[in-house]
Amino acid sequence: MRARPTLVADQGDPLEGWSLPAWTYSDPEFHALELERVFRPSWQAVCHVNEIPATGDWRTLDFLGESIVTIRGTDGAVRSFFNICRHRGSRLVDGQAGCARKLVCPYHAWTYETDGRLTGVPGKSDYPGLDLSRHGLAPVEQEFWQGFVFVRLKDDGGPSVAEMIAPYADEVAPYRFEELEAIGRVTLRPRDVNWKNVGDNYSDNLHINVAHPGLTRLFSKSYAIAAEPHVDRMVGDLVERPSANLSERLYQRLLPDVPHLPESHKRRWLYFKLWPNVAFDVYPDQIDFMQWLPVSPTQCLIREISYALPDGRRAMKAARYLNWRINRQVNLEDTALITRVQQGMASHSFSVGPLGTSEVCLRSFCRRMRDLIPQARQEAQPAPGWSA
Repeated sequence: MRARPTLVADQGDPLEGWSLPAWTYSDPEFHALELERVFRPSWQAVCHVNEIPATGDWRTLDFLGESIVTIRGTDGAVRSFFNICRHRGSRLVDGQAGCARKLVCPYHAWTYETDGRLTGVPGKSDYPGLDLSRHGLAPVEQEFWQGFVFVRLKDDGGPSVAEMIAPYADEVAPYRFEELEAIGRVTLRPRDVNWKNVGDNYSDNLHINVAHPGLTRLFSKSYAIAAEPHVDRMVGDLVERPSANLSERLYQRLLPDVPHLPESHKRRWLYFKLWPNVAFDVYPDQIDFMQWLPVSPTQCLIREISYALPDGRRAMKAARYLNWRINRQVNLEDTALITRVQQGMASHSFSVGPLGTSEVCLRSFCRRMRDLIPQARQEAQPAPGWSA
């Protein structure tokens, strides 16, 4: 029989210094509660307004079995709707992006304006008493933050995106997020891991010097983390010592001056994770956006795209390419790490692990999850049917 960990009281809560139990990373009932209590009330980014500059431009987000379409109207306003026809529930548009003068259902050709109004119903006389004004597209709660369009499926009274990031609003401001333009397209990367393993790894500080030799060469020992109630902040400053790796050394040398940034941030890599699954990698040369969407108890989908301010300098173009090369290797390393963890959590020998006092982001996340789903306080997996 395996030895059970001893839970030592910390800050008045015996679980404060411990991870979530392994069963919460694969249990279907726990996953279902996460979707309802964690994700439906959470803010999710659809796109940046500069990705839909013209009337009729639209972007979509598929999330928790819902499809959201964000579209720019003839009046210039950006609105978000459920991507569902009000007649028979058909999806209106397919794909991640497009442009349309009107949204026309491919099933029965019900037609909606870019502001969501229903204006066309073939055979309208067949629907006596139909009030078109009451059957427009269903809107989704929407918030604009620094040019990004966020939506959420359920308002539980939680903070706005601006309130979540408020502790670092002054630090973010010089990066001019509102002016960002996409420098790539949205990519979707499926991962055979629970969504929490992606987020845990993103905010983990202790693995950097162990598993990311490239970041260690770039940052040395400057990597640091901090946790606020709704946002984690990670930071590393580029060292002056030339890296032994060619891509890293060229990035150190070629990264040009960015006049709009304060001196302290011109060679700083910043990372922000908004509760529960949205991240911005903030570099002097570009901004990478990433969110990890739950698919099943042991699967998630990483959705990501890069943005940057217009800058035609050859050195900046080179820096952005080198940034991509460096972070492609980091992503490969992280994928291997989270896969190993997900596999290891299936072992009966593992239940919970201790969290060091420096692991403030993981402690904060576990505390929040235990508050939302109290069963996460149980080390052993409950019998099936426990969530009822």
